[in-house]
Amino acid sequence: MSIASLTPKGFIFDLDGTLLDTEPLYTEATQKVMDPTGQRFTLDFKRTIVGREAMESATMTVSEYALPMDAKTFLDRRSVFLKVMFPLALPILGAEAFVESLIHQAIPIAIATSSSREMFELKRSRKPWLQKITTTLCGDEVEASKPNPEIFIKAAKALGVSTSECLVFEDSITGFNAAKAAGMNVIGIDSPYLLDADRTEANLIIADYQGLALQKGQLLFDSGSNPGPD
Repeated sequence: MSIASLTPKGFIFDLDGTLLDTEPLYTEATQKVMDPTGQRFTLDFKRTIVGREAMESATMTVSEYALPMDAKTFLDRRSVFLKVMFPLALPILGAEAFVESLIHQAIPIAIATSSSREMFELKRSRKPWLQKITTTLCGDEVEASKPNPEIFIKAAKALGVSTSECLVFEDSITGFNAAKAAGMNVIGIDSPYLLDADRTEANLIIADYQGLALQKGQLLFDSGSNPGPD
């Protein structure tokens, strides 16, 4: 499938690693919590938890590294660092301009993130372009977290767009699987956290949003930009 064949009526975006470059911040904060144990938070393990709801990923982390705390304590300790870092998170390249262009065209847009509402609002607290997106769903506002499709189905319903006409932007295998289970096409934002096998689960993989445009309902890509593998 080529980008030019996509004619979505609504767009649903994940947040972390998809609109904002927050994943390195999670890694840094998690390592700070783990430092007293002398262990290293590895990339291989992080790949298994990217995109999951906070309590679920915390439970997995505590178990994997036998940390001397429960999942809630882990999240509380990590949040001390994240609350300082999150407001300063940078956008993924081209994300702000692409979102602004969709808003200008009055295209239905939603954010569907596994972040808690508190952390989501902190992340966009200094981002006027993200504050313009009024349809938002967070991980603590649904019964089941990704890869369950619930959050995407509810986002589509809130937008008034059928699931088959929604295009999802995601950066994790859990997000890809959730979007597919919801009956949606999904474009992946490439990252070190994706395995080669993961990339095959998205309809398309692109490096970032530079060169992307929606014109007359059709998604276009500037050939001078650098898409990921089709």
